Amino acid sequence: MSIEQNVKQILSELPEGVKLVAAAKARTPEEILAAINAGVKIIGENYVQEAERAYEVIGDRAEWHFIGHLQKNKVKKAVRIFDMIETVDSFELAKEIDKRCAQIGKVMPVLIEVNIAREEQKSGVLPEDTEKLLKEISTLPNIRVMGLMTMGPLSENPEDSRPYFAAMRKLFEQLKQLNLPNVEMKYLSMGMTNSYKIAPEEGANIVRIGTKIFGERSRP
Repeated sequence: MSIEQNVKQILSELPEGVKLVAAAKARTPEEILAAINAGVKIIGENYVQEAERAYEVIGDRAEWHFIGHLQKNKVKKAVRIFDMIETVDSFELAKEIDKRCAQIGKVMPVLIEVNIAREEQKSGVLPEDTEKLLKEISTLPNIRVMGLMTMGPLSENPEDSRPYFAAMRKLFEQLKQLNLPNVEMKYLSMGMTNSYKIAPEEGANIVRIGTKIFGERSRP
């Protein structure tokens, strides 16, 4: 199936109110444009350099979310391109985003990335440390926390992700009750190509899908 057909199928399957992020890692601007033309409104990028190249071609025809591990030395460029950074997992990174946004008069919507499955190789704050980080970030004037994000463990069986997604939803609801300033617990970003049908059942309202839109990547 073509990119257009894939997008239309996914959009028809997602419940109302669930946003689709097209994960465009290693994709060409032409492929990304095909997805936008088929109805994708949000592009997710893992690397600032790749995003810069795509943004030159596509510009504001879509919203841009950063969904990879963001290095502090890339923040200055990232805050100019992206409409949301989904992967904030430390106060140091948040402070750098706040500083760079202040320089250009921008308030950056962010999600806090939680390592819900406690996988050593994954980024993200541990569940029990999330409230402390949220409280710290809520003091920064040029950031607005909009919710949480997780990767979830990779598995062939989507059902393996369900308990982790359920735990994320529970954490999300707990943090929402705090009613912190500069925090609007609106988005729960979880679920990818293999688990995007299950994630909304457990509370996700953003899913990030790459392979099912664009096909297998030809390069890493």
